[in-house]
Amino acid sequence: MEKIRSRRAWLTAVAAAAVASGALATAAPASAVSGSPVTNGSYTFAAKLDIGDGVRSCSGALVDRQWVLTAARCFSDDVNDTRVAEGAPKWKTTVTVGRTDVSAAGGAVTEVTELVPYAGRDLVMAKLAKPVSGINPVAVSSAAPRQGDELKVLGYGRTKAEWVPNQLHAGSFTVGTVQAGKLGVTGKDAAVCKGDTGGPQLREAGGRVELVGVNSASWQGGCLGTDPAETRTDAVGARVDDISTWVQKVRYGPVFAAAPWGKATHVATGYFTGGSAGGSRHMDMIVRWNDAEVTLYQGAEDKDAKVPFVAEYQLAAPNTPTKKSTWDYARGITGASFGNGSDGLVVRWSDGELTQYTHVDKNGFHGEKMLAKSADWTKAAQITAGRHTANAQRDDLVVVWNDGHVTLHPDLDSNGVKPAAQKVVVKANTTWPHATQITSGEFTGKKTADLLVRWSDGEATIYPGVDTAGLHGETQIRPQGSAWTNATVVGAGAFVANDRPNDVMVRWANGSLSMYPGVDAAGLHEEVKIVG
Repeated sequence: MEKIRSRRAWLTAVAAAAVASGALATAAPASAVSGSPVTNGSYTFAAKLDIGDGVRSCSGALVDRQWVLTAARCFSDDVNDTRVAEGAPKWKTTVTVGRTDVSAAGGAVTEVTELVPYAGRDLVMAKLAKPVSGINPVAVSSAAPRQGDELKVLGYGRTKAEWVPNQLHAGSFTVGTVQAGKLGVTGKDAAVCKGDTGGPQLREAGGRVELVGVNSASWQGGCLGTDPAETRTDAVGARVDDISTWVQKVRYGPVFAAAPWGKATHVATGYFTGGSAGGSRHMDMIVRWNDAEVTLYQGAEDKDAKVPFVAEYQLAAPNTPTKKSTWDYARGITGASFGNGSDGLVVRWSDGELTQYTHVDKNGFHGEKMLAKSADWTKAAQITAGRHTANAQRDDLVVVWNDGHVTLHPDLDSNGVKPAAQKVVVKANTTWPHATQITSGEFTGKKTADLLVRWSDGEATIYPGVDTAGLHGETQIRPQGSAWTNATVVGAGAFVANDRPNDVMVRWANGSLSMYPGVDAAGLHEEVKIVG
């Protein structure tokens, strides 16, 4: 294969082997689409990448205001190698986006500060130094292309007549093969040429444009500089439809980290946006902030503990100078499952009201039900819901009261918090008033859920298999005087493996956020820093 030259040139794309089943068996990296120039102001999400001040050039697609999706090989030492290190790019990389003629005005020009590759595939997310404005990112498809589909392929690379064009070009291609991670296409009126590496492969239907792949390799038939005897227009793209959630996670990670976590006062966990234990969608997390705003964070679909959430939705607006939000009066919240749809919440308010929201989703709170309204409930210091009875629902409420007694209220949806149904788990005492944080989780494999308690002196304890009969032993997971004196908000959920809620989220006093995945009978294990 031809090597990359140290001059302003497009990436090499010389074929290395024969075509099989309508797609390349092996080929060198694709490098512009020798189709028609784009002059009508469409496809402004297409990006041109200048790598190493002219050493290399590639194409790409803006998939978020601060992220471009392109080919990993654009940044590797050898363009025939799709492996690239995560982090800052080796060479200075400048991205031009928002104008189909790069020599014209408009759009944005900015540098790449970070690379996030997708292992085993010719794909990388390139983070821009700053978000761009006035340019609509392209939607990433979650539906697989099919053989025979027609795609529009874009690129800023070489054409039939121009060596280094400034104009974006587009061509029509037909899908020949759909394989794991790869897409074989054949040009109908164009070829993928040098400079198109990473360029978008698009499906257009019903006025909607979706990204299904990026250019990876090509025979370059008819491209300027290619042997005239080479007429093949087959190319290979790296599929993106099957990793759309990964794209979503990468672009959302910095947004999640930038939230003011030092102002989070309460968390609640559950399956609010979809999913269930054992499924692909992991648990979500609801956060109430000190300005009374309420945010729902959607769980991811992989096991990356560092990025457990992929999107956010505002459920309640914050206080304003002229109006307080209802959620300013929330003093305790906990996620619960009541069946027949998304999970819900139980909220204790400052006036002693206890409310059940049977379902919560990204559109808000549904099925409001008053469970209690009594001055007595102002004395409830901590609440948490979990699976503490024989049924499968997480609808049993554990309450720690100011005088230290602990009650269990089973099957909230049917029993509410009627005194006749409640069980006293611990009588009034001088120890449990020091239970500063409690959360229900399933750590020890018992028939019912466990209770994790963070005490005021920094000790943390797990009580396994709490049920209507009471507590059944305890396991110390952090000693007195530990760093857990700074654990300000604690919640358990299924954020990583999604088998059961045994991952513990901690918001620390300094505003950082950590997760302890897979807490079990042996206690806490690895701490994963998510923020700070």
